[in-house]
Amino acid sequence: MSFTTFTRSVRIERPAAEVFAWHERPGAFERLASPWQKLQVISRSGGIRDGATVSLRTKIGPVWVRWDVEHRDYVESVQFRDVQQRGPFAHWEHLHRVEPVPGESHACVLTDTVTYDLPFGAVGQIGGGAFARTELERLFTYRHAVTKADLESVSRYISVRPMTFLIAGASGLVGRALTAFLQTQGHTVVRLVRRATSAADEVFWDPAEGKLDGHALRGVDVVVNLAGEGIAAERWTEARKNAIMSSRVDSTRTLVAAIAAIKNERFRPFVLISASATGIYGDRGDERLDEHSTPGDGFLAEVCKAWEHEAVEADALGVRVVELRTGVVLTPEGGALAKLLPAFNAGLGGRLGSGKMWMSWISLEDLVGAIYHSVLDRRCDGPVNAVAPGAVTNAEFMRTLGRVLRRPAILPVPAPVLRAVLGEMAGEILLASARVEPGKLTEAGYVFRHANIADGLRHLLGRS
Repeated sequence: MSFTTFTRSVRIERPAAEVFAWHERPGAFERLASPWQKLQVISRSGGIRDGATVSLRTKIGPVWVRWDVEHRDYVESVQFRDVQQRGPFAHWEHLHRVEPVPGESHACVLTDTVTYDLPFGAVGQIGGGAFARTELERLFTYRHAVTKADLESVSRYISVRPMTFLIAGASGLVGRALTAFLQTQGHTVVRLVRRATSAADEVFWDPAEGKLDGHALRGVDVVVNLAGEGIAAERWTEARKNAIMSSRVDSTRTLVAAIAAIKNERFRPFVLISASATGIYGDRGDERLDEHSTPGDGFLAEVCKAWEHEAVEADALGVRVVELRTGVVLTPEGGALAKLLPAFNAGLGGRLGSGKMWMSWISLEDLVGAIYHSVLDRRCDGPVNAVAPGAVTNAEFMRTLGRVLRRPAILPVPAPVLRAVLGEMAGEILLASARVEPGKLTEAGYVFRHANIADGLRHLLGRS
């Protein structure tokens, strides 16, 4: 039988053993999963050594397909192979191999070789051969970019010891991505959960009731608070607005109280990263905004001010506090971009309102990177704007998304329609203008993976 072979290599400026070890750590699979694919892990066991297995559900068109894979041919620091036991291909084997660059001890080449055969023989090859090749190109371009960036970013930080991170909101979009990244960097992640648990990496809390045992934070190095009701999940009623406010205030207050309960300062976390948002600046037109700019007006601004007020209480406990003012987080897995994709793929995209309002954005990968950088660099203190350096207008963003997807972006949505459908939310989320700049991150030397909106969208959507 004749199989098709796909090979892609990337040079990484880290030792081969380190690159291989990255693949063995928890979180590596999640870091490598392309964000535009629908993929769910059913079960897995044994890491990547011989006999280890992974069972997935993946969506191909409208259909969910199960994919069972077994790992074989493990050679420490050199290679491992994934072999399909059940799945969408007639045959699938994927060899991961890491080889040192001759004469360069701190560089290696990662090579992925996939040998496959499509179902339905020659008919499947004629009908799906070009599509399969294109999808593999997209997948491994993305995977290699993430792997290279994750591993090479280590060189920017000197002697980072393994740390324990306690994360509130770990099950959310940002929390899942941050957890996977931290695990591949060799850190331990403990998740706060709102259900009874006996898992070693989970701790029960009830922020609405202020319940969190201070002993759970003893020995924790970093607390990251990402908890809170979704801002744009539902139309704003008074009850919904109260839930948005209280979920953020209660969670932050509960975390700070738990830190205060640790009487010996030596056992307290050294930093609290508390999520906030660029909504604190309100609707500011063309004004350039940095961390020294005054807060604005509106419901979101009031939420952010109350949120940050609770977080800074930890300053008095000897804990460095970072209020991370996050812009629009871009990923096709959720949030604004995910909501826009169906309309654009159908050719129905376009600017919102006048399109002149400024949109301050950040890719999900850069948000994770900004959180990590804020932990390791003491220059990140107090308010920190987590936005890319290239804010764009709404009209520019929509045009760029259309170009990346090769779809028209010519159908505007009038502001009155948005206000009629979404009410107050439309004015504060979709039609407000905030031209925010990442002053402190830039001063602290953070290197953005995606500073340009077109490059960021191409990477996130696999359109490079």
